[in-house]
Amino acid sequence: MLMPSKKDLKTAMEVFALFQWALSAFLIVSIVIFVNLYLVVFTPYWPVTVLILTWLAFDWKTPERATSGFSKIFPGITPYMLTLGAFFWVPIFRDYVMSTGACSVSQSSMDFLLTRKGTGNMLIVVVGGLAECRYSLPGSSTLVLKNRFGFVRVALRHGVALIPSYAFGETDLYNQHIFTPEGLVNRFQKWFQSIVKIYPCAFYGRGFTKNSWGLLPYTRPVTTVIGEPLQLPKIENPSQEIVAKYHELYIDALRKLFDQFKTKFGFSETQELVIV
Repeated sequence: MLMPSKKDLKTAMEVFALFQWALSAFLIVSIVIFVNLYLVVFTPYWPVTVLILTWLAFDWKTPERATSGFSKIFPGITPYMLTLGAFFWVPIFRDYVMSTGACSVSQSSMDFLLTRKGTGNMLIVVVGGLAECRYSLPGSSTLVLKNRFGFVRVALRHGVALIPSYAFGETDLYNQHIFTPEGLVNRFQKWFQSIVKIYPCAFYGRGFTKNSWGLLPYTRPVTTVIGEPLQLPKIENPSQEIVAKYHELYIDALRKLFDQFKTKFGFSETQELVIV
């Protein structure tokens, strides 16, 4: 009988760690919604649902105030990963997300973390958010940043630094099927995005085995590079001109960072960072 090697066990654990997030999100959200609908419609236990919703209302602000290898690289700095506020709207699932230490990306959340949570806090924001899904193709380098000014305004109001970063290889984790431009499905994608701000993608990756098809990301390296901090002055009510100025400086710093490392991580010398 052949025993699995340490490498096989490590790979299996990595696959399980990724799978449990996707499975847990689907199962927890589905079960919570189904059980509460069942309690309200088919049983006399509707007060249980009322209690859950009451707790949700009472605990609504917790995702904006934080919940709980980085410290070796950035000693004295506490990172807070900010994510979509909608993840905290579903009871139980919100607690599952908060158990990772993630917080809402709302302005009130950022204000709290930068003022009332002490010093040395780093807020990690994916500025493009879900809008970048439509541009996420293997070998691409496109960021949705051109009209995203909110994070600069928050940084100016608190006088904190903006730190440019780029994850090389991130767009190679999944493949995406591109539908015919202006075809029926493509028009639906654009319409759906205009309504709910989420671009529905037909993406796929690997399964549990190496050469299988599934929804797990491919086993490909992702390297995040960090640039020099861009220190901003503290301006309580920055004008749009001031915000635009530092927004442009941030984009310039991001392009410089990308150009510095692009050939090292698989891009050609002519590859450019596209900002839309």
